[in-house]
Amino acid sequence: MTRKRLHAVIAATASVAGLFGAVVTAEAAAPSLTATFAQSSSWDSGYGGKYTLTNAGDANSAQWTIEFDLPEGTSITTSWSSVLTRTGQHYKVTNAGFNGTIKPGGTASFGFNTSGLGLPTGCTINGSPCGGGVPSTTTTPPTITTTSKPPTTTTSVPAGDVVDVSTAAELRAALAAASPGRTIRLAAGTYRGSFVATKPGTAGAPITVTGPSTAVLINDGPSGEAPSCPAPTAGWDSGYGFWLYGAPYWHLKGFTVQESKKGVVADNSHHTVIEGVRVHRIDEEAVHFRRSSADSVIRDSTISHTGLVQAGYGEGVYLGSANSNWACHGNSGGVDRSDRIQVLDNHIGPYVAAEAIDVKEGTVDGVIRGNTFDGQGVSGQNSADSWVDVKGSGYVIEGNTGTFASPGTFANGYETHNPGTTPSFPNGCGNVWRDNKSDLGGVGQYAIKITSTSKCSERPNVVYASNTVSRAVNGLTNVPVTP
Repeated sequence: MTRKRLHAVIAATASVAGLFGAVVTAEAAAPSLTATFAQSSSWDSGYGGKYTLTNAGDANSAQWTIEFDLPEGTSITTSWSSVLTRTGQHYKVTNAGFNGTIKPGGTASFGFNTSGLGLPTGCTINGSPCGGGVPSTTTTPPTITTTSKPPTTTTSVPAGDVVDVSTAAELRAALAAASPGRTIRLAAGTYRGSFVATKPGTAGAPITVTGPSTAVLINDGPSGEAPSCPAPTAGWDSGYGFWLYGAPYWHLKGFTVQESKKGVVADNSHHTVIEGVRVHRIDEEAVHFRRSSADSVIRDSTISHTGLVQAGYGEGVYLGSANSNWACHGNSGGVDRSDRIQVLDNHIGPYVAAEAIDVKEGTVDGVIRGNTFDGQGVSGQNSADSWVDVKGSGYVIEGNTGTFASPGTFANGYETHNPGTTPSFPNGCGNVWRDNKSDLGGVGQYAIKITSTSKCSERPNVVYASNTVSRAVNGLTNVPVTP
């Protein structure tokens, strides 16, 4: 019986009951969870899998447990956004701390990688069937989308300076039709898919995408055959939550990006402004400025839970590119000149698996100011064992507060390194630290560790006495302090 018919029967029965003194009570509100499985990627010896949970009930779920079996020869090697236990080929997965509550009409998800190609069978959620026996990538509950409208192949964009969108299709159409001075305004809801901006704004008329934190962008990719260097390509989904490609002068404000391969990526998109955006539950890095996306700003934003699949590549904010990647991302004299980027007043951590900020070689003259770094959960993989690793030159790092608490692998608060340094190319030199507060949790060696002074003899790094440190194994810094 449908809920509408049930209410009608209750109403009719209640009117009759008025004659005979009977009392009819409607059923209590309750959650109703289903789960759908899909492969997010695959390779010769395994695949990436994802379960999406949907609450079609009338009340919030408090927690969830999914159980399923994998055939012999297939096992889960890594998982994220969940707590997983195994008995033989039977797996039991419960929610993580942040995704147990699912509102009516809302969704949550978790993912895993496998060794072996066998698919899950016998799925149950909180003891009931997940809703389809052997999950299929071709069936998707309609409640996963944020709209009850049928999908359309074309979406018109109204004229005007402000375009309101409430579906993924409308957002993609608005991005494709963007022009200088236009604002794309997101309604609350979940937007699933690939969102790529390729139209430039101007200095006097930037293009803005804005929305509340409850406007959530999710990219379930990657999929298709990737080009040799990342570029928007027909048939390929990068997996990026929001991608600016050749799109300077864009402002991104207020919304959330989560559950994507990378969070926000700016390629050859100078004067990008990211403000008040939340990026979390990301497979690799949260925010990446590359391909000379110079003169950009990220401020007042919140980043956590990165590197869920590639811990060594789970940076919070990534400035530029390693020189080994300049063949793809170096479009200015062969160097990725993502210069003069400002990272201001952000909260980065916990569970940012690599550095909160990784400043790559070849970049210069940025500002890192007023940020809060929570180092809990830093992985130590791929030499990620500090809040900030500076391989660029001429950066001002001031007024930041950093803390560390277990678990994690933590060596120093701030570090410098000098890859590819030559007299004409002084990487990791000429940087300045002042007014930073560092709590190393009794584990970190130095608040500021300068790796080499000889490589920066012509342009030394400077550590001012206004920096403070507590609970350090060795102290403030390993170089002389400037008053």
